[in-house]
Amino acid sequence: MAQSVVEVMEDAKGKVQENLLANGVDLTSFVTHFEWDMAKYPVKQPLVGVVDTLAKQLSQIEMDLKSRTAAYNTLRLNLENLEKKSTGNLFTRTLSDIVSKEDFVLDSEYLITLLVIVPKQSYTQWQKTYESLSDMVVPRSTKLIAEDSEGGLFTVTLFRKVMDDFKTKAKENKFTVREFYYDEKEIKREREEMTRLLSDKKQQYQTSCVALKKGSSTFPDHKVKVTPLGNPDRPAAGQPDRERESEGEGEGPLLRWLKVNFSEAFIAWIHIKALRVFVESVLRYGLPVNFQAVLLQPHKKSSTKRLREVLNSVFRHLDEVAAASILDASVEIPGLQLNNQDYFPYVYFHIDLSLLD
Repeated sequence: MAQSVVEVMEDAKGKVQENLLANGVDLTSFVTHFEWDMAKYPVKQPLVGVVDTLAKQLSQIEMDLKSRTAAYNTLRLNLENLEKKSTGNLFTRTLSDIVSKEDFVLDSEYLITLLVIVPKQSYTQWQKTYESLSDMVVPRSTKLIAEDSEGGLFTVTLFRKVMDDFKTKAKENKFTVREFYYDEKEIKREREEMTRLLSDKKQQYQTSCVALKKGSSTFPDHKVKVTPLGNPDRPAAGQPDRERESEGEGEGPLLRWLKVNFSEAFIAWIHIKALRVFVESVLRYGLPVNFQAVLLQPHKKSSTKRLREVLNSVFRHLDEVAAASILDASVEIPGLQLNNQDYFPYVYFHIDLSLLD
């Protein structure tokens, strides 16, 4: 979901992070003030029912995401293909935005205007020889109408019946005739298609000016912040509906959908983390339920190792086998499919909020 927001906001990548919100606040604030959503996921129903609800919700989001991004990517690809045609060299690019009606002899039974690409070093040769490359070339009919780093695009007018002979002689002299015939309707259609695709893309995404609300929290400057889950005294994580709606003004439907459903998916993900903590704690330590879930964030990555050492020392008594395996990597824990370095005396799950890295 986060990557899709990056792709849609290609023209404003610096604002991606401020659009990745959960329930209207930044991700760190949401996680540190997390409370179980009783309305969405009633705790009185069996755990399998809660998991099934979460799975169905995320499956629907995933299906919608695939269909919406596929349509957007098709639109973007078509636009890129048209843009490439207008940015290549004279041999490959479209000429509809270069030539004009006045460059051609049109609606003539006998005459035709060709476009010839001449290397820069051969301009003088072209001017001296083009009239004699074939019979029936109109004198002084050549005109330079465009240039790139390699050469120039010249017009030349001649009789239709000598066109094939002229092309052959031009090739022998290293002049390239572009297969292009002026069709006003086709040129108009191509320009309208480009305008339509640009308009469609802009409607799907328009620059968003969402800013994080004042008071969004970050970790204070100390070694570890500890927040008990389900803290009843936490500040409200959400924003009033009117506030959130006003932030969505000026956004295309795809970006608006991505923001709403990124929030839904992230909230569901954190609920799954909470479920895993609960289930694993019961499996590890048995009933009755007697444990406390907390969030720990080292102030620096370098202090993670020290935090592990402290936690292993404090909770070693909960699981002597796990504690021993940390000290001795050769110790195998029966029935455990994970690498023993991911198994600790305490229940541990990682939450990575660096979704754009």
